[in-house]
Amino acid sequence: MDDCIFCRIARGEIPSAKVYEDEHVLAFKDINPLAPVHVVVIPKQHVASLNELDALPADTQLALLRACREVARLTGIADSGYRIASNCGADASQSVQHLHIHVLGGGKLSVSMA
Repeated sequence: MDDCIFCRIARGEIPSAKVYEDEHVLAFKDINPLAPVHVVVIPKQHVASLNELDALPADTQLALLRACREVARLTGIADSGYRIASNCGADASQSVQHLHIHVLGGGKLSVSMA
């Protein structure tokens, strides 16, 4: 999708603070962090949300989860704990219509997901 901000980031048209990248996914620091460590992991192929996960090849689906684990390791939060979350749809406050997973940590996170 040409006008999708995350697609443009994945293509390198918009700069990002890259944390991890492989052939399937890109992970970069969130510009409005909600925790000391807040990284967004996206597939390079456009799908709007988790509802469209089956449109991604199986190796890309697996790469998303592996990238979350690798981001936690690279940012030093793997042992202390981290949260992954993906907002799906308007009621969940999905702000960008491109599947993305938030990796949050670096301190005690609130129990609430609101």
